[in-house]
Amino acid sequence: MTSPERDEPTNKAVAPLGGTASAVEPIPDRVPTDSVDLQLLRLLAQDSRTSQRALARMVGMSAPAVGERIARLERLGVIQRYSISVDWARLGYAMEVFLNILAVSGANIGELITELKSLPEVEFVNSVSGAFDLQARVRVRDHQHLTRLLINRIWQIPTIQRTETQLSFATVSQRDFTQNLLGYIRDHNERSSKQTAERRATQQPH
Repeated sequence: MTSPERDEPTNKAVAPLGGTASAVEPIPDRVPTDSVDLQLLRLLAQDSRTSQRALARMVGMSAPAVGERIARLERLGVIQRYSISVDWARLGYAMEVFLNILAVSGANIGELITELKSLPEVEFVNSVSGAFDLQARVRVRDHQHLTRLLINRIWQIPTIQRTETQLSFATVSQRDFTQNLLGYIRDHNERSSKQTAERRATQQPH
């Protein structure tokens, strides 16, 4: 005799943070790179329009070999895009705002992130630790624009309980951040390789 089928429960608990994974990009695996890869990345960070022929001269390789390396870095997601850097203040959007967001109890954070990302003034949304659930960076023209955005759009989202607005008076970015960090990674890798080689040498029987 077969047992009767049981109905699936209809009151399944919903995890408020469970939808976050669908709205954010997963942390990718580390991609193996060598000193040549890092040098190419530094050169492209200086000028992404540099031709493969010019890059080949700079790193002492053939243009096809450089092309293969760049294609690999693109395919593995190390190089995500070739883009421009826009001075938003010169286009009339000089005000940068950080918006800390507390969601209502039980809200689907993933759906909230997706809704915030649909607003053109929202530059990015971070899922953060601490007293708030999210932090958004917003780019607006002026105080009036910010007020309208908050009252008419953001505060109309039913899953937002409270927000805290922080105005950025100035942005002080590290000059040549990408090149400096790539150089640090290269030096770190070289030191690690040297230390590994020295340890292996000391372990060899005499």
